[in-house]
Amino acid sequence: MAAPDHEWTLERVERAAPDASSWAAARRLTLPPGSGPWSATGATDTLVWGQCQGSGRTPYQVSVDLTGPAYRCSCPSRKFPCKHALALLSLWVRGLLEGDAGPDAAAADPAARAWAEQRARAAAVRDAAPAKPVDTEAQAKRLAARLALMDDGVEDLAAWLLDLARAGTADARSRPTSWWEQTAARLVDAQLGGLAERVRDAGSEVLRRPDWPDALLDEVGRWWTAVHAWRRRAELPGELAADLRAYVGWALPSAEVRAGEAIEDEWVVLGAHRTDRGRVQEQRTWLHGRRCGETVRLLEFAAGGGALPTAGLAGSVLGAPVALYPGSSPRRALFAAEPVLVEPAAPLPVDPGLGTDLDGARRLLAAAWRRNPWCERVPVVLEDARVGASAVQDAAGRTVPLLDGEDPWVLAAATGGRPARVFGELEAGGFRALAVSPDLPDATDLPGATDTVGSPSAAGAGA
Repeated sequence: MAAPDHEWTLERVERAAPDASSWAAARRLTLPPGSGPWSATGATDTLVWGQCQGSGRTPYQVSVDLTGPAYRCSCPSRKFPCKHALALLSLWVRGLLEGDAGPDAAAADPAARAWAEQRARAAAVRDAAPAKPVDTEAQAKRLAARLALMDDGVEDLAAWLLDLARAGTADARSRPTSWWEQTAARLVDAQLGGLAERVRDAGSEVLRRPDWPDALLDEVGRWWTAVHAWRRRAELPGELAADLRAYVGWALPSAEVRAGEAIEDEWVVLGAHRTDRGRVQEQRTWLHGRRCGETVRLLEFAAGGGALPTAGLAGSVLGAPVALYPGSSPRRALFAAEPVLVEPAAPLPVDPGLGTDLDGARRLLAAAWRRNPWCERVPVVLEDARVGASAVQDAAGRTVPLLDGEDPWVLAAATGGRPARVFGELEAGGFRALAVSPDLPDATDLPGATDTVGSPSAAGAGA
């Protein structure tokens, strides 16, 4: 059997899984040929293949092209990669495949070889094709058309907000869901998707929250600020213009981000949180640079029932260059290259830039609002904090309510009621705890969105 590519590990295979259930199903299939469902397996330096017996008469044909990587399976699963491809990769990484073609591609399984050759030919055609010259005039026309559409959408929102103000915010609660949805749909048509999502969220919050008048008034204020900022966008400084662009939902291409500012560092995964808005799922993962001291957030989205990638394990340390989106701190980022695991577990960092107590944390939030009036949250580490049934208390006795969706009893159980280092997101309405570093020798893992940091088996992001 050829030695597995040194860049492939079980951790990397797990990161390729579309969700936790796919990885769990793949692990159940990771049985050596002869003692499980696998047969006719093999690998070359760039290709892995095998047959996996499912519930039908014909086994599934599974192939993985390591140069992509790319995955192919004859099963009907809509997840990508499917559990069979993940299990096959796991067997290969562990050196448990029964066949070995070594570096000789000609000895590979015919179906797998044909698929890999087809991919190689397609890649060669793409590489050989001359690059099309950029039509700057057409680009300018498309940009002008989009901006005109967005201008109209912003003015439509301004008129809607004036109507809302005249009727009074109390009238908003009597409005049907369709009233909010129609406004959001017009914003989508105007390519203002970020504003559209916030209007939909506000419609739900008005019916759900007991403090909805205050929450709606805050949200309306941010929308009105965005309207006036958009009208004067040419006068805004660079960071604020980028913040406004992100708030209204004008996405920046990933390739453009990767070509810009980047930081090479070792990044501690502080914690992660998932939000399901029905149409779109969002996953936020917070990273803290050991050398640079910068704290950034990775944002990942899945729409239409798609699966989010598995978040990094809280407490793990990843080595990678991180490309930064333009805007003010805390900045959005993405990995500019595949991250490498440096340490499986590390304690939450103590850094004045992350607060340490509630007074400091609130100053951080206020400073973020001065830089960016549409900032929703800041990352915070509270030192010697105690977790109660409905609030977190810092060492000085100051408290902040826990936001909905978190289980305070799990946090309290993990810390034993003792002071702990707690990481979370501070917002106007409270604190969302995402990870703890209890000062206990037998700290236990926290499931879901709240993770125990400092043990190699810390859990990942929660729903």
